[in-house]
Amino acid sequence: MFHLSVSSLRHYERCGLLRPEYTDPDSGYRYYSARQLEVLTTIRFLRQLDMPIVQIRDFLDSREIEKIRKMLKEQELEVQRRQQELARIEKKIHEQQAVIEDALRGEMETITMRHIPKRRAAWIRGRISPKHYFDLETSIRELEREQPDGGVWLGRVGIGIRQEDLRAGRFLEYAMVFLLLDEQETYLGHTETWPEMDCLCLRFHGSHKDAPQHYEKLLAYAAEHGFAVDGFSREITLIDEGMTRNTEEFVTEIQIPVRRFTIAL
Repeated sequence: MFHLSVSSLRHYERCGLLRPEYTDPDSGYRYYSARQLEVLTTIRFLRQLDMPIVQIRDFLDSREIEKIRKMLKEQELEVQRRQQELARIEKKIHEQQAVIEDALRGEMETITMRHIPKRRAAWIRGRISPKHYFDLETSIRELEREQPDGGVWLGRVGIGIRQEDLRAGRFLEYAMVFLLLDEQETYLGHTETWPEMDCLCLRFHGSHKDAPQHYEKLLAYAAEHGFAVDGFSREITLIDEGMTRNTEEFVTEIQIPVRRFTIAL
């Protein structure tokens, strides 16, 4: 009648939800009465609402209208919470897909001028000389510490070289590790909003250890075309060891803020 398997009935029995009216001591057959059908209907309905077994058993022990009203309201709130959580997860999935697709479609080894919109970021200062992705792990963990969801930001963690180091041609030491955030994203800690800016950008296959030669290309291009460095660099590995074992598939982007040279007359 209810299309329930024997195992389901046994499970309900073990959980104390629906005990048989009579069990034959010789054969072990369970017998259920017609009056138990309504109880079974209630159990199945509440299970379809993903109500926990413990709450269902608690309700069946008393079967009070106020109790089931309260249970349904609490379950409604729990469903709404899950919907919000699923929406957050879906958003992260879309964002990560966009990062990967953009990294795969972008031109490599080509210098471009891009207007970068203002970005919200969290960052920490500290001298590091990364030769490998894992050299950044301590700083990344510090940024992610105490975040509500453990803090997973693939493709949004970067490092930066100070303006004075860029101008002096010092590309082996970085002065900061940063984390790019959405405007509405929850982050427990100090954040800043970086202003919009024009940047010379260059993508290449490789990671941070391969960056120095690309900084040289960018600064040579800036000098040749009349640009001056106007801030610290933003260097982000869009595809790294977290996504692929093939180092030839790594994609890193360098952004250097610039402005036109001005000559005082």
